[in-house]
Amino acid sequence: MKYAGMPMGMWLLFAKSFRRQLSQVLGYDPQTAKMISTKAALKYKELIRKLPEPEKSDRFKMNIVNCAMLSAFLLNLPKRPSVKEATEFYRESMMTEPMKWFCRKSGKNKFSEKDIQSMKDTAALRAADRNPYSWNMEYLPYPDGSGYEARFTACGICTLMKELGLYDLVPAMCRLDYTMSEAGGASDFVRQYTLASGGPYCDCGYRKKGLTQ
Repeated sequence: MKYAGMPMGMWLLFAKSFRRQLSQVLGYDPQTAKMISTKAALKYKELIRKLPEPEKSDRFKMNIVNCAMLSAFLLNLPKRPSVKEATEFYRESMMTEPMKWFCRKSGKNKFSEKDIQSMKDTAALRAADRNPYSWNMEYLPYPDGSGYEARFTACGICTLMKELGLYDLVPAMCRLDYTMSEAGGASDFVRQYTLASGGPYCDCGYRKKGLTQ
């Protein structure tokens, strides 16, 4: 994958936040946080360049880029964090004010015709059949009209983090689904299984806000 473009933009947008949370969440002093960030920047570029270029219609390109960014930091920590620490570190690093704005904007279009069609198109694409660092997904609308489930049977994050020896920390990324849904304000996120925890699939359920199951 080319570093120039979206991957570089994502680094510029979030690198300072990741560096700040190295101190605020993980407790590293400013000098150590600077050292980790410098090494992470080099590792991030290396990971991005090793990834195959996603198809233009692959909506999950940003997901694998975010995974590369988190992994670059995790691989350069002096001490491996617990899942709880990694989860908090990733959440606080990602949920900047621009990201919260993005979530609110996306929430306004949740369950729209455009959103539903996008989910159907993604399910039909089956990008992971050709790129192991992408996703295969089924679109399953709830019979009662209260929302839908995106059911994943292949996960690019799992593939990359397993290769990097970080598979046990995949849940740190999975948990952000709840946070982003809450920030969007339109849906309640529900989940029963994840591939990383040994489940048969990852179910990402979005129920219209205020409705009960």
